[in-house]
Amino acid sequence: QVRLVESGGGLVQAGGSLRLSCAVSGAFGSISRMAWYRQPPGKQRDLVALITATGNTNLADSVKGRFSISRDNAKVYLQMNSLKPEDTAVYYCKVEAFDLRTQRFANAWGQGTLVTVSS
Repeated sequence: QVRLVESGGGLVQAGGSLRLSCAVSGAFGSISRMAWYRQPPGKQRDLVALITATGNTNLADSVKGRFSISRDNAKVYLQMNSLKPEDTAVYYCKVEAFDLRTQRFANAWGQGTLVTVSS
């Protein structure tokens, strides 16, 4: 079973920075795509940033120029700069990894970490 553990959320003032981390553990082989999603209060969960196995990245228009995504072995990071109140949300990491137990690629989600940006 593939498990994800997120960290790095918290309360920050507008204009500040935070770095989210997500660590993959469990019985897995190769890792394909890694991504961050966010879900503001009362709204749907949307993709924020994605990074492929080869390092190609894709960012939502709302965070381009402020956020960046990176990966290092079995970890994925989201660097968030120039934070705005509208960035307030629960942030989730999602990883596509080869599950050694099922012998298939599967998506795994983290438990979510709350980011609150005060004005």
